[in-house]
Amino acid sequence: MSFDHNDHYHRLLLRQMPPGCATALDVGCGTGRFARRLSGLGVEVDAIDRSEEVIARARALSEGSDADGRPRFRQADVTETGLPTGRYDFISCLASLHHMPFGTVATLRDALAPGGVLAILGCYRETTVADLAWSLTAVPVNAAARLGVAVGERARATPGAAGRGRGALEQGAVAAPVRAPVTAPLMSLPEIRREAAALLPGHRLRRLLFWRYLLVFRGAAAHPPPPA
Repeated sequence: MSFDHNDHYHRLLLRQMPPGCATALDVGCGTGRFARRLSGLGVEVDAIDRSEEVIARARALSEGSDADGRPRFRQADVTETGLPTGRYDFISCLASLHHMPFGTVATLRDALAPGGVLAILGCYRETTVADLAWSLTAVPVNAAARLGVAVGERARATPGAAGRGRGALEQGAVAAPVRAPVTAPLMSLPEIRREAAALLPGHRLRRLLFWRYLLVFRGAAAHPPPPA
């Protein structure tokens, strides 16, 4: 059953892109599904992940795309690799921030172009009664969604499905799935709010249903030059 919580929120993340977005960075890109969605919108995309195996799969999945329109995948650890200052109109980080110190958001913030947007789909540690209530609400919805995806996949299945190419590979039908490192989140939602208030002033943060939160930060717009 391939229902994926991160994929479920792709459209929500895409709605955070600033108008006229031309350059993007996807941090912790995994096998590159979201990076390819960005690229498909005509955005120039850099995508990084610290797992060499995951990056190799991301490149393989993108081989059928036009070379000028595919993401640039690179094996790198954002906590150790410098990012160009003021480079990106949009920076996404899908369920990967909890694998690194939260302070890494300062590096991402500084890599935003004027008016650029940082969008984090994050995971948090459940500590409160509200966390438990949201979790209990999500469980039956999650089960129904997984069942719906499974039924849909069976209905679409045909003989020879193993030869469907890149689409099949993305679903894991051709090659064994790559197992990205899994780390339990250490920070609670209140802790995330406090850290974000200090590092990303003016950010917006809201809890999402499937054990995720969305944090959106917009960088300051460029000041117009003084009149001559």
